Amino acid sequence: MRIAIYLRLSKEDGPGRAGESGSIRMQRALLEKYVGEHFTYYELQEFMDDGYSGTNLNRPGMTALLAAVRRNEIDCILVKDFSRFSRDYIDLGTYVGQVFPFMKVRFISVNDRFDSIERENGVLDLGVSFQHLLYDLYSKDLSVKVKSSLETKKARGEYVGPNPPFGYGKASEDRHMLCIVEEEAAVVRRIFSMTADGMTSSQIARHFNREGVKTPLGFRQERGKRIPAPKGGQLSWNNTTVCAILRNPVYTGDLVYGKYGRDCVGGKACIRPKEEWKILRDHHEPIIERETFEKIQGRKRGGGRRKTGKRGEERKHPLVGKLICGCCKRTLSYRGKRANPYFYCNNRYTNGQEGCVKEINALLAEEIILFRLQEKGMESKDGQKGKEKRAFRFQNLPFLTYEAVDAAVREAMVMEDGEMKILWKEDFTSCQTRPFLSPGLPQPPD
Repeated sequence: MRIAIYLRLSKEDGPGRAGESGSIRMQRALLEKYVGEHFTYYELQEFMDDGYSGTNLNRPGMTALLAAVRRNEIDCILVKDFSRFSRDYIDLGTYVGQVFPFMKVRFISVNDRFDSIERENGVLDLGVSFQHLLYDLYSKDLSVKVKSSLETKKARGEYVGPNPPFGYGKASEDRHMLCIVEEEAAVVRRIFSMTADGMTSSQIARHFNREGVKTPLGFRQERGKRIPAPKGGQLSWNNTTVCAILRNPVYTGDLVYGKYGRDCVGGKACIRPKEEWKILRDHHEPIIERETFEKIQGRKRGGGRRKTGKRGEERKHPLVGKLICGCCKRTLSYRGKRANPYFYCNNRYTNGQEGCVKEINALLAEEIILFRLQEKGMESKDGQKGKEKRAFRFQNLPFLTYEAVDAAVREAMVMEDGEMKILWKEDFTSCQTRPFLSPGLPQPPD
């Protein structure tokens, strides 16, 4: 018996926690005890989402769990209660009542005393269905109340974010107020000063990296805070970080909120029009004079590349976010406002790493991945077994589409010496290394 236990704690249940939460440890102990008491021969796997909402299934641990189910690697799933799996009534009912019975996967919710093997034909009784609905309604009601409470606190001038902006800390006497952290504020002042002297964001990032100036995440790590694993294995400045600091009005003493909104509970956050943002003027002590800030904003609006067309009118290239630099392991940037669009590694210019990708023609990268998809379609045509089955529908794909990339490609590692290593998603073969110039493609000019 191949058993999977799934553990989850919502992000609202413990912000600012260091290490694994107590609730996760308690869930693990409960489920492992249940397995030990009710099963004799088994292989145990664990899937966990610590700090993720249950209102949707877009969670790393859940994604891995469902992928394992699709690969027929799991016979039984255990959760502490239904809400750990999902608080969405439709998602929970679909998987427990339809998907898992179809895949012949047993589902057990310990605290709810539910075992799908005891349900005839996988049909849920009225009590279980009503319980699913209550979980869903409770979650949505709680979300609305929490959002309303946060909006009220923001309107009163309270800073409610988990992490203060770079250059600021939370005041010891009032954690809802911001105070200047001089060591970080000195870096912010340098950035504005260097910009005023005519340096670009890339030049500033390169200068800081050579000088060894700590990054915002570096300062957080030094204070013992948890930080995400840096791409490439090291913390470094880049032009995006510098630009974010230059554009942030918090350094003039203003507090901006209401920038993002959701269409529904659990929906995707999207940025609102600037005229809908709410601003509290002179909320805290400024690091930069307002006149200096406005002057730099005017310069950045007046210079640089201008975007054409209405927002959302143009779609990004299908491979944006998929191509990775083989040297620094950072995502390649896309430059599409020209006759020959291309991808490049921004780290090459901010850190001076010569091994990073200088330029790869976007159309060429597109053709390579399309060729490999079509090739995999030909390979799967005869057998159509297991994880190769889905590749067959891409056999006659005329051009690379967003749907094809999202379904098949996890990432593609691009090397400077002309090699591409494609990592397919779970329904495809794991890793393939091919020459950068695939058969039949034109050779680029020297």
